[in-house]
Amino acid sequence: MIFQDNVIKEYLKNVYFITGTPCGGKTTISRALAKRYGLMVYDVDEQFSKHQKISNKNWQPAMNKTFKGADEFFDRTIEEYSQWLLDNTREQLDFVIMDLICISQSQKVICDLHLTIDEASVLTESERIVFLIKEPSNIVDEYCNRKDHDVFKLFINSASNPIKAKATCNATLERINKKRYCQIKESDYFWLERNFGSTVEETMLTVAKHFGLE
Repeated sequence: MIFQDNVIKEYLKNVYFITGTPCGGKTTISRALAKRYGLMVYDVDEQFSKHQKISNKNWQPAMNKTFKGADEFFDRTIEEYSQWLLDNTREQLDFVIMDLICISQSQKVICDLHLTIDEASVLTESERIVFLIKEPSNIVDEYCNRKDHDVFKLFINSASNPIKAKATCNATLERINKKRYCQIKESDYFWLERNFGSTVEETMLTVAKHFGLE
């Protein structure tokens, strides 16, 4: 069954999407908005284990791929690693849409996730989405310095050669996000590039005004 775009957008009209590129500030701004305006935060990363349990290896093969450890996980070509990440995101998106339809009928929701320009055009109107971006380089180092990514830090450092693992991961994430970063900046969507001179409060209020919350 295929749902038309207007149907999906109607059922997701209470959802505000915060997307973009890694380390652009999505999680920080999502939580700041939720706290200020009393909104629910839906973080896609936090939902992955739940979605994986109800997924099917025939329909969601990437979500069900297993690895023996960090060495097997990172010992892939950049092309293989990139495709696996993209497939994971695409497969999980079906579960995400169903969740959002269910939880947003009686409340407004801030959704923290990764969407392409094409996916955004299907799911929502431009006034309900913002792209928070950062030039995609040295992403792994930033990830490892965040408390909410301690599990990732431990995992990548458990590799026999953490330096090589980090280099592979950095190259993979840059491969995926470099083109996306440029597409976002060239699009008509509202986007903000991470500025280390701006405070969380300033960025949050800018996003809130775009969403019509202020």
